[in-house]
Amino acid sequence: MKDSVTVQISEGLGNQLFMYANAYAFSKNYSKKLLIDDTSGYFRNKNKLRGQKYLLDYFNINNNLAPNNLKFDNFYKHIKKKILINIDNFKSKKSFLIESSSFNKSSKEITGLKKFDNIIFSDNVFLNGNFENQSYFINYKDDLINLFTIKDHFIKDNTKLMDQIQNSNSVSIHVRQNRFSDQNLIINNKNNIKKSNEFTDQTLSYIDRSINFFNSNFENITFFVWSNNFDNLESFFSKYSNKFIFIKNNDTINDFNLFKYSKHFIVSPSTYHWWGSWLNNNKGKVSTRPKNINPSNNKNFWPDEWIEI
Repeated sequence: MKDSVTVQISEGLGNQLFMYANAYAFSKNYSKKLLIDDTSGYFRNKNKLRGQKYLLDYFNINNNLAPNNLKFDNFYKHIKKKILINIDNFKSKKSFLIESSSFNKSSKEITGLKKFDNIIFSDNVFLNGNFENQSYFINYKDDLINLFTIKDHFIKDNTKLMDQIQNSNSVSIHVRQNRFSDQNLIINNKNNIKKSNEFTDQTLSYIDRSINFFNSNFENITFFVWSNNFDNLESFFSKYSNKFIFIKNNDTINDFNLFKYSKHFIVSPSTYHWWGSWLNNNKGKVSTRPKNINPSNNKNFWPDEWIEI
């Protein structure tokens, strides 16, 4: 297929939405047909350690899947893609869109998209990366709010919860636990467990500061708590006098759907909750974000308009 852009989707839901959003903006900016590669990001076992799978077919987007000749979903094709990316550096017509990066304290830091002023793209362009920066797609926010809604037939009857969230001065909290130690294979070592515990402690410290912020600036706050693991969370929140409602027994998609009903957000350091806040269009919304945690290697991961706590 000529004049297309193919986005490789991988990882969990929050990352998938970043990948698609950037690809959507690129397709609009360059008038190319948007195709989705739903398999290349998942053909290796290491890409499915947390049970990740393609989830965009739950959303109201055009799921135009790329044909096999535009995918790199086996080891031979994967090696071929690496070679093509290296060759692309010397081509006048570019086939791969990548982000600029530098190394800071031995870690990779994304600084933005590579400049493509006066550069011509080939007929078929490939996007492969996380693209966790709203500046890549902010001009299409209204489109994305509509596209990133769940198809009706996947939504559970959560009427009671929806009413509670909508009819209170609600604040959404999301706690990501076991971030580095929830893989399904043997990587669950002592070092990763320690890193996970430190990450959770940092997150809860930030949440504590944000709860105090909302209690100081708003009245009659009700906090709604989402998490992938509720161990010890109820005891943590019991020290506050506020009302806390714990959203349990849902699935990834229906939890995500409920975010749109919240009035405010204590945005957790996760791409999943990032999107919950970004897509929420409550006019009086206030979102806080942690001053000392960036879960992305993109230095511009956090929107400037969110309050740093």
